[in-house]
Amino acid sequence: MRLWGAAHAVDDLYQGLVPASVPYFVLDRHYTFLAASGLTLAATLGSSLPQPLIGLAVDRWRFGRLAAAGVAVAGIGAGLSGVFRPYAVVWLLILVSGLGVAMFHPAAGRSAREAAGESAGAMSIFAAGGSVGFFLAPVLATPALASLGVGATALFIPPALLIALLLLRDHARRSASATLSTVRQGRDRWGPFAALTAVEVVRSAAFFGLNTFIELYWLYHLHASRALAGAALACFLVGGVAGTLLGGRIADRIGLVRTVQLGTALVVPMLVGLRLCPGTVAPLGFAVLTGIALNIPFAVLVKLGQDYLPSRPGTAAGVTLGLGVSIGGLAAPLFGLIADAHGPQGVLTVLCCVPVPALLFGLLLTTPHREG
Repeated sequence: MRLWGAAHAVDDLYQGLVPASVPYFVLDRHYTFLAASGLTLAATLGSSLPQPLIGLAVDRWRFGRLAAAGVAVAGIGAGLSGVFRPYAVVWLLILVSGLGVAMFHPAAGRSAREAAGESAGAMSIFAAGGSVGFFLAPVLATPALASLGVGATALFIPPALLIALLLLRDHARRSASATLSTVRQGRDRWGPFAALTAVEVVRSAAFFGLNTFIELYWLYHLHASRALAGAALACFLVGGVAGTLLGGRIADRIGLVRTVQLGTALVVPMLVGLRLCPGTVAPLGFAVLTGIALNIPFAVLVKLGQDYLPSRPGTAAGVTLGLGVSIGGLAAPLFGLIADAHGPQGVLTVLCCVPVPALLFGLLLTTPHREG
C-alpha cells in the first residue's frame, strides 16, 4: 500500500499542478479567467473520457505496466505545459497529461484493492495518496512558479519517471512470484453504482471549482498576497488529505454508506462559512474544514464502487477514481464565465449550492451484502 499510495500521490501531483499553475498563466501570460479555466477543461477531457474504456480493458487483460506508463505520460505532459507559449500547444500538453492520469487510475485502483483487501482504512491510504499529490502541487509549485515563472513546471518531470521505474520493478517482482490476484466473484449492482457515481461527480465539481478559484478568490476579492493565496489552496488540500484518511477510519466503524452521507451533509455549511468569513486569515480555517468535509467520502466511494462491481474492480476504479473525479472539471468553463462576470467570489457563492444534489443521490446508496 505504501508504494501505491506514493504512486497515487505522484500521479495526482500533476492533476494538482494544473490548477496550481492557473493563477500564473493568468498573471504571466495574461490569460482571461475563461482561457485559464480551459486548461482545467483540457486536463479533465484527457483524464475523464477514456477512463471507463481503460477500466474495462484492465479488467479483461490487466495491462500490468499501464500504471507506470500513465504516471510517466502525466508528468511529461504537465511538466512541458509551462515551457511552450502558444495556448494551443499548452492546451494539448495538458490534455496529454490528463490521458496519462486516465491510464494510471484503473490499473492502480485494481492493484491497490488487491493489496487492501476489505479494509476501508487500508484503501484510504491509497486514496489519500491522491489527496497528498493535490496538496503537494501548490506547496511545491507556488514558490517555483512565483520565482521562475510558469516554465518551472519542467522541474516536476523527474518524479514521474522515478515512480514509473519503481512500479515497473514491482510489477516484475509480483509477476515472478506469481502474486497477481484473480478477480473477485459476485453480482454487479449497477443501480447503486450509478447513484454513487453521481455523488462523486457532484463532489468533484465542487472540488475542482474550489481547487481552481480559491487562490484567485484570495487574490482578487480578499486582496491578499500571492503567498497567502497559495496558503489558502494548501489549507484546502491539507484538509483533503485529513478528510480522506478520516473517512476510511469512520467507514470501518459506521459503514461505507453512512460515511458518504455524513461527508456530503457537512460540505454545504463549510462552504457557506468559507464564503462569508471576513478577513484574509480567518477563512483559512474554513478552507481546511471544507477540504475535510469534501474528502471524507473519497476513499469510501472508491471501495464502495468496487463492492458494487466485484467482478469489475478496474472499471469501478476507473469511474470512481477517474471519470467521477475528473468529470467535475467539465464545469470549469462555466465557473470561468461566472468569474469573468462576477469575480471569483461569484464562483464561491455558486459553489455553496453545488453539493446539495449529492445529498439526494446519497440517499439512493445501499449497503453492499459483504458489509452485512
